[in-house]
Amino acid sequence: MQVQLIRHATLLVKAAGKTLLVDPMLAPRGHDEPVPMSANQVRIPLVDLPFPAAELPQLLALVDAVLLTHTHRDHWDSVAQELLAKHLPILCQPADAETLRGQGFTQVLPVEAQLDWEGIRIYRTGGQHGTGEIGQMMGTVSGFVLEAEQQRLYIAGDTIWCEEVTQALDQCRPNYIVLNAGGAQFLKGDPIVMTAAEVAQVARYAPQATVYAVHLETVNHSTEDRATTKAYLVQQGLGSQVHVPADGEWLPFTSLRTEEQLS
Repeated sequence: MQVQLIRHATLLVKAAGKTLLVDPMLAPRGHDEPVPMSANQVRIPLVDLPFPAAELPQLLALVDAVLLTHTHRDHWDSVAQELLAKHLPILCQPADAETLRGQGFTQVLPVEAQLDWEGIRIYRTGGQHGTGEIGQMMGTVSGFVLEAEQQRLYIAGDTIWCEEVTQALDQCRPNYIVLNAGGAQFLKGDPIVMTAAEVAQVARYAPQATVYAVHLETVNHSTEDRATTKAYLVQQGLGSQVHVPADGEWLPFTSLRTEEQLS
């Protein structure tokens, strides 16, 4: 299994001979309106993709399916909807299936709890995209655990540290975890994704796993950047367990776990 961070929460996952594109936000820098009710009003994305725009069609030609945690515009933007072939399989949470079909995609595959797809076993996990009224307003979100080649990769999605995350860690025992960090926050309310402190909580709860903090330095309502996230994790003694990859970086995966560990 190989994983590349493209930008924000957009990942390229290669497993079982297939290539999945996760949460594609493909617009150039400044293409979209800023997230409202935030401390700054800079247009998003804040940065360009980590490769020339002319190379984007080559990347998309490699994709066998899209995996969507939810359809907020920083995970499923208008450029992705326009560029991706409408016959491409879209693996998603059930709550988004009708929206995706309405956008013209003809192979929408909602994952209720578990789905086997082309040699990859996919488990859907829950999450909380914030607390209180804001959390309710943000709607339903999911994460996914991908199992292939004796590895389990947990893509937590847009969630804070909550019971649903601990359940996923307990039930699936992933050896790799991708967390959406940055502490994104509106002018009112608590953060709607994980802060560096919550990333540390996940790492301590799952000491067997290598953790990657992504979802950084791309949207205007984030409150923590790579430097502050790295500094906090190092200060907490977690610098070797938790990585904060750059855009375009292939995530450093360690050795495979045994079948016994995956059982």
